Amino acid sequence: MRLLSPALLTAAALVLAACGTTEAADPAAPAPAAGGPVTVTDARGKAVQLKAPAKKVVTLEWAEAEMVATLGVMPVGVADTAGYKTWDTAVPLDASVTDVGKRQEPSVDAIVALGPDVVIMAEERDSTLVPQLEKYVPVVVTEGSDAARNMERLRSDFTIIAQTLGKTAEAERVLSEMDTVLADGRKAVEGAGALGTPFLMADGWKEGSTVSIRPFGKGSLVSDVAEAVGLENAYTGQVDAQWGLGQTDVEGLSSLTDPRTVLFYSASEEDVFTDGLAGNPLWDRLPFVESGKITKFAAGTWTFGGPRSVQVIAEQVVKAVTAG
Repeated sequence: MRLLSPALLTAAALVLAACGTTEAADPAAPAPAAGGPVTVTDARGKAVQLKAPAKKVVTLEWAEAEMVATLGVMPVGVADTAGYKTWDTAVPLDASVTDVGKRQEPSVDAIVALGPDVVIMAEERDSTLVPQLEKYVPVVVTEGSDAARNMERLRSDFTIIAQTLGKTAEAERVLSEMDTVLADGRKAVEGAGALGTPFLMADGWKEGSTVSIRPFGKGSLVSDVAEAVGLENAYTGQVDAQWGLGQTDVEGLSSLTDPRTVLFYSASEEDVFTDGLAGNPLWDRLPFVESGKITKFAAGTWTFGGPRSVQVIAEQVVKAVTAG
């Protein structure tokens, strides 16, 4: 089972940009008594009741799978486990985790057969799936992304999941560790005299001989991370309201003229920046190409992940702008 192409992801994001959350999780909500009933108010504003903190969990998005595993609960089922192992290595999954189908079309039968305590899924997915699942199992819905408040949204989603698992203390520790990595990263960037370094973050794909580039604009999770450690997003093109993603080609990057600009890109599978753009005269004149200030994120760096993915991104960004 394969990851959606970036083109399809962008289209989906634009269609779904109006989706939002009605209520955020309350970080101050009291932790449930160990083993006692749990009530979680999810991203729909719905109070989801569980007989006890969830131990058998199915997740239908990789960020949610990462978050659950981060909190010490290995999911019993995840949508597209092979894709997760390729694209998100921040928190590995055990071999015991069952694949429950595509993220875009998971199998209700496969999910129910696992007898989970709860299913955790992002709200932008097919709205008809929730009532199908709720006939058999409680469903907790996360927001998934919001380009107006992505770091805050991440904290809210992580807190919702922690409350579902009875792991609020662990979640506070993980978020504190994330904050420390970001704060230390900013200090390192400042110490290197690199505060305000302009950056472009992108991924891309190739159709025939045409290379399309998907910039991560302001509001994307990656941009929020890079800005938190002291960089400035150089991309000013249009982005969608949910994911903060744009779409352009090499010519569309010609406005990037600051010689300090650095490029970060993600390519856990096809690498169009190396294989599709080498020798392109427009590409070769871009400032980060001329200066060689290009960093390819390590394979398995998930740019839409949880707190551990944020740390992985931050560490690579800081290393790149403070080296030498």
